[in-house]
Amino acid sequence: MIKIQLVDDDPHILSALQRLLRPQGWALHLFDTPEAALAALAEHRYAAIVCDLNMPQLNGLTYLQFARQRQPDALRMLLSAHGDRATLMQAINRAEVYRFLSKPWENFEIESALQAAVDLFQLRDENRRLLEQVRGQQDTLDRQRRELLRLETKHPGLTRVRRDTDGAVLLEGYDVDD
Repeated sequence: MIKIQLVDDDPHILSALQRLLRPQGWALHLFDTPEAALAALAEHRYAAIVCDLNMPQLNGLTYLQFARQRQPDALRMLLSAHGDRATLMQAINRAEVYRFLSKPWENFEIESALQAAVDLFQLRDENRRLLEQVRGQQDTLDRQRRELLRLETKHPGLTRVRRDTDGAVLLEGYDVDD
């Protein structure tokens, strides 16, 4: 199940996001303090993390930097009513924020941004899984190749196969017409 972490010190914002995103079927984990959200990073694997920029306990940018260290694969988004150029540059450069979302928001903007993040997360996950599978298969092929070389060295000609024009294997000592 896809998990999304939402962090904002305003419970009304969290409720609004929950109402908006509930139909998507994602597991939404809502936190009104960054400290509780940090603890959850050790317990859950998130596809996306959406965090408010201005919170009294911990700035959202700093929180997303911690989140990046703990869950580098999660796509991070910053939510704020105040977005100056310097903050945006810090968000991109230090926390590697995927998207900046403004308050107030358009519902379709939040939904499409999170859907794109989830799709990218799943694509990266699938790519990682396929790469591991290919590496495992390559290891198997390498072991088989080494074994064939060992056998060929010990018994020259063992791995050579004679075939007829149709590709059938020809066995030594047998006539083709038999």
